Amino acid sequence: MEKVEKAFELIENESIYRGFFSLSRIRLRHTLFGGGWSESLDRELFHRGRSVAVIPYDPVADQVVLIEQFRVGAMFVNGDPWLLEIVAGAFEEGESAEDVAYREACEEAGCKIRHLVRIAEFFPTPGGCSEKITLFCGIIDSRGLGGVHGLGEEHEDILVRVSSFDQAMEWLNQGRIEAAIPIIGLQWLALNRDRLRTAYSRSLI
Repeated sequence: MEKVEKAFELIENESIYRGFFSLSRIRLRHTLFGGGWSESLDRELFHRGRSVAVIPYDPVADQVVLIEQFRVGAMFVNGDPWLLEIVAGAFEEGESAEDVAYREACEEAGCKIRHLVRIAEFFPTPGGCSEKITLFCGIIDSRGLGGVHGLGEEHEDILVRVSSFDQAMEWLNQGRIEAAIPIIGLQWLALNRDRLRTAYSRSLI
C-alpha cells in the first residue's frame, strides 16, 4: 500500500462539563487510509491531561509496593471497587514527570525513591480520553513501609501493601489486579527484574 498522508480537521470543540475532570464534545473529520476524507464525526472527549505512575520495587528484598483504594470507575462493574494499583498522580504546575513520581510515592505510599527507571509513555484509553501516562519503576528500600497514606484534602484513603514479587505476580495471575497500569508495570518488572537486582542491589545496602 502506498504511503498515505494523514491529516485531521477539528470542526468544532465545545466544553460541556468542567468539574473534577472535564468533558468536551468535538466534531472532526480525518483522512482515510483508502484515500479521501471521512464524514464529520461527533465525539465526546474526556480530559485528564498528563499523569505519572510508579511501581516501587526493592531489589534487595525482592518486594513490590502496591496500594489499595476505592475507585468509582469500578463501583458499578465490580462487586468490590477497592482495587490493587500502583502509585500514580497528575502533574502540578511546573513539575516534571520525575518530580511527580517522587512526590506521589511519598504521598501515597510513604516511600522514598532512590533511583527512577523510565519504563514507557502511553495512552491508556485513547478512544475517548486524552490522558497520557509516563510510567516509572522506582527503586526503593521497603523496610518499614506499610499503613494508610494519602492526602486528607484530596480525600485519599490508601492502604499500602508490601508484598514479595512472587506474591504480586500470583495476584496478577489470579486476576486480583484489574487496573491496566499496574498490570503493565508488573509485566515490565517480570521481564526486567533480574537486571534491576544486579544493577541496584549494592547501591541500597
